[in-house]
Amino acid sequence: MTVVNLYEDDDYTRLAEPPDAQKKEWRTDIKRDYGRVLHSASFRRQQGKTQVFPGHESDFFRNRLTHSLEVAQIAEGIADRLNSEYRHVLGDQQIDGRLCAVAGLVHDIGHPPFGHNGERALDRQMKKFGGFEGNAQTLRILSRLDKKLEFAEPFGGDIRAGLNLCVRTLAAILKYDNVIPTARHKKSELEKGYYKSEQLVVDTVKLRVLRGKTVPAGKFKTLECQIMDIADDIAYSVYDLEDSLKAGFLTPASIFASDDKLLDKVVEKVNKALKDTGESVYREEILDIFVGAFEELSPTKDDTDPFLFFIKATQISNELSYNGYVRTKFSSRLVHEFINGVEFELNPEFPALSTARLKNDVRKKVEVLKQYTFNAVIYSSRVKLGEYRGTELVTDIFKALKADKGYLLMPDDVRELYLNTNDEEIKARTICDFVAGMTDRYAVEFWARLRSDSAESMFKSV
Repeated sequence: MTVVNLYEDDDYTRLAEPPDAQKKEWRTDIKRDYGRVLHSASFRRQQGKTQVFPGHESDFFRNRLTHSLEVAQIAEGIADRLNSEYRHVLGDQQIDGRLCAVAGLVHDIGHPPFGHNGERALDRQMKKFGGFEGNAQTLRILSRLDKKLEFAEPFGGDIRAGLNLCVRTLAAILKYDNVIPTARHKKSELEKGYYKSEQLVVDTVKLRVLRGKTVPAGKFKTLECQIMDIADDIAYSVYDLEDSLKAGFLTPASIFASDDKLLDKVVEKVNKALKDTGESVYREEILDIFVGAFEELSPTKDDTDPFLFFIKATQISNELSYNGYVRTKFSSRLVHEFINGVEFELNPEFPALSTARLKNDVRKKVEVLKQYTFNAVIYSSRVKLGEYRGTELVTDIFKALKADKGYLLMPDDVRELYLNTNDEEIKARTICDFVAGMTDRYAVEFWARLRSDSAESMFKSV
């Protein structure tokens, strides 16, 4: 029987290879990457970026940082279960759970202030200069922007080496194997992928991880990246729903009484997401899935009086919003069910591209919970009003910095990068990197200095 190794020595090489006094036998390369991420500025900044509900609303609600911690834990849990369940396939080797966790920690660091609205605002401003997209920005932060190391000589036209992570770690966050065109039509939709500026980074990562072989364009997605992606979907589907229940935006009763238009929208979105499985969902199934999700809340049918039965059902529904023990039990059961729904398939030719996926019935349930919450809460007017302000803020800041003499508004290190080139694309990307790195609060404060009627202190650093 031929032994197939999931990992080889090349996976642990780095793009910049300086003499390394910190390399120790008792500390693996992936554990070093884990430490670099935890101590990085871009990781910390996630605490100031909104997940669903703005941080100023309550300390309870998740932000990008706590969401990423949960994704990391779920991803490592998936790897642990697969190592146990598929021991007969994996043999003595194991999926690196800590590598999956690192991917979970960093998967959202490229998100700009105000989430997807900020992302679309920056993409509109960057249409002629390579666009903007959160996953592409994540790779750029890890391989270029974080201030850990520089190359001895420029690599792909840039001396910055970011956190200088292992190539297998960088591969674990490459969700979309597609280079974003440098120039796109002004009405084109946001395009997922990576920037042309990181083309050499991606090419080198793929060459080493695939052990010198190649795969068709668009087919590169490592096992760890797949596991991280599944963990992200699980966290979205369960914990965004939990936050919405806690906030009172949703209750089981309000879900079961959903408007037909909302259910039709959810059906459309779920079926679009499931198109590669051959599965489909119908309106009736949406509510059946929620009945299953809320099964422990089902009232007894001993009451013959419909009014008393309605009261009891409403009380039980409300309990999920107000009782922390019930919410925790609900979320824990769903996460456990979904982790147990992940299956594995070894790829002997390209071990790094082995497959992890949710079973079709479980994936359907995950998509229903995720899409319902997204369309019922994130598209609600109360949430959208706050997001709209974020779009305007990000656009305003970008335009102010790009205007004549706008560089005078930049911090010294950003200004230096901006003035050191005459290339308009690099100048625009420098502005974009600066704005994308802002937390929600920093963006509001920066905008206030530009537009607010009230005086802002000149002694607070930019």
